[in-house]
Amino acid sequence: MPRRLPLAILLAAVSLTAACGHRERPRADLAASKVTTIGINAYLWRAALDTVSFMPILQTDSNGGVIVTDWYVNPSVPSERMKLTVTILDQDLRADAVRVAASRQVLTNGQWTDAPVQAATVQKLEDIILTKARDLRRNAVAG
Repeated sequence: MPRRLPLAILLAAVSLTAACGHRERPRADLAASKVTTIGINAYLWRAALDTVSFMPILQTDSNGGVIVTDWYVNPSVPSERMKLTVTILDQDLRADAVRVAASRQVLTNGQWTDAPVQAATVQKLEDIILTKARDLRRNAVAG
């Protein structure tokens, strides 16, 4: 019980000190194109997670803006698999703030071997993420 008294005094002092400023906290603009609470643009981050959510996620780092997926096999093409790394590069919602790197393998004679990824595939994924991020921002402004 004697330990609780100093803690109670400390909490009371902190709350009194916090009330002395009488300044209102600035309200955050949730729809701002520059969202820094997680170190990268939150709209791009959420859009990237939504876009790759059908794949198994191996690793995420919201501060560094990196999403790494595990290999994904499309059931309609079982002899091919893909793995993605999505990187959010900036705090601003811009086209050059998202980068997708893809790896592709094909099943040949029971072994997975590396195969080229079409540039259009990576570009399409980046466009999907950017479009979703813009929609999220637009909905935040409207709401």
